[in-house]
Amino acid sequence: MSDEDDAPYFVLVTTYLSYLILILFGHVRDFFGKRFRKHDYSHLMDSNGFAPLTSDFESFYTRRLYTRIRDCWNRPITKVPGRTIHLLTRESKDFNKTFNLTGKVNEVLNLSSYNYLGFALNSGPCANAVEKTLRKYSISVCSPRSEAGTMDIHRQAEDLVSSFIGKEDSMIISMGFATNSTVIPCLMEKNCLIISDELNHASLVFGCRLSGAAIKVFRHNDIRNLEEVLSSSIAQGQPRTHRPWKKILVVIEGIYSMEGSIVKLAEIVALKDKYKFYLFLDEAHSIGALGPNGRGVCDLLNVPTDKIDIMMGTFTKSFGAAGGYIASSKKIIDHLKTSCHAHLYAEPIPTPVVQQIITSMKIIMGLDGTDTGAKLLSSIYRNSKYFMGKLKDKGFIVYGDEGSPVVPLLLFNPAKIPAFSRECLKRGIAVVVVGYPATPIITSRVRFCISAAHTKEDLDFALSVIDEVGDLLQLKVGKNRKIKIF
Repeated sequence: MSDEDDAPYFVLVTTYLSYLILILFGHVRDFFGKRFRKHDYSHLMDSNGFAPLTSDFESFYTRRLYTRIRDCWNRPITKVPGRTIHLLTRESKDFNKTFNLTGKVNEVLNLSSYNYLGFALNSGPCANAVEKTLRKYSISVCSPRSEAGTMDIHRQAEDLVSSFIGKEDSMIISMGFATNSTVIPCLMEKNCLIISDELNHASLVFGCRLSGAAIKVFRHNDIRNLEEVLSSSIAQGQPRTHRPWKKILVVIEGIYSMEGSIVKLAEIVALKDKYKFYLFLDEAHSIGALGPNGRGVCDLLNVPTDKIDIMMGTFTKSFGAAGGYIASSKKIIDHLKTSCHAHLYAEPIPTPVVQQIITSMKIIMGLDGTDTGAKLLSSIYRNSKYFMGKLKDKGFIVYGDEGSPVVPLLLFNPAKIPAFSRECLKRGIAVVVVGYPATPIITSRVRFCISAAHTKEDLDFALSVIDEVGDLLQLKVGKNRKIKIF
């Protein structure tokens, strides 16, 4: 973010004051509530000599902020999350502690799903292929991959992933989070060093901690700071003994899902050649969505995949499916298949889901004999560039790099988090709002997810609504702002 995009001091000061007031009133309510409404706080108090399982301090944010705006999340839908979704309307009479469905359904524009290429459909080539596979294989094999859970369709998917990514071998896993959290501990151990981007996803952070390796963090996408951490770590070695690290692994993402920023991969690869560390690249949001061939940041930035040691991605975004993959050399994949808990103990990806992966990937690669994949890739880039550019022109502060399907718009003030979501929903748009602790306390945001399924008319409608809501909530505080901040 450039200096021109920095928020005015008025916005920052009022944001901090808002959180201070919320925290103060929350503690006052807790003070009196524990004395006069003990039944509401029974789960936070000692009971029959047992300590409470839920910490009062740790649950404070959930009770005092999240619960009050819980209507902005977990909204039940009754339709495939394509360019539009059907939302079941609900109401609450106890300040969002519980909800009652009204029986009404609203169709709204969907700017909240990771359906980047529009493959999450219940009709078309993917759905037809899935139906045939369901009849042939049924749903599940009721066994982990390492025992009786590997079917020919799983092998077919892994071969296709290897070809698509440009790696020697690959392994698919039934859950994206588990892909990171169970693979990293198989690669790193005590006396090893992991250097992680400060904004890496929770699955990467969890996997790093499980590994038992030492962990250091560098500033987000800051190549100079990464080199400083690398050089000092190599020079000093391990704590106390100062022996050389057994291995050093740098962990990064292709697109950072909360920021919409694209990793500076070429610069990091240059450091890799200089300092000889291993590189783990998480492409959960970039694979299938970036590059002229949809093959992620390596494709976009012309970085050879053989420069990346471990390439991870998920099927839950661009492919409209579920699960994740690890692509690397055959030696590493063979090692993971004998040590990774997600392969040894977890259920395999259900065969209909595997077929969704295969069919959508073949369309992206053009192996279906059409140019549908190329058109979708062109569409998502065009939609993202147009949408982001128009938001900046209207005076909003927008994060992210050009071409990223994730477009975060800054809200700042905590009261504006639910207000933006509710006002957009009133006008026919479903959005995702995000606040602390998922983001820094002063940079709460709405995270738009752009899809190739969106038409220009959809985006223009969304922009008009966002423009109106932006004026209502005084969100236009960027360099092109058209309102005065008092």
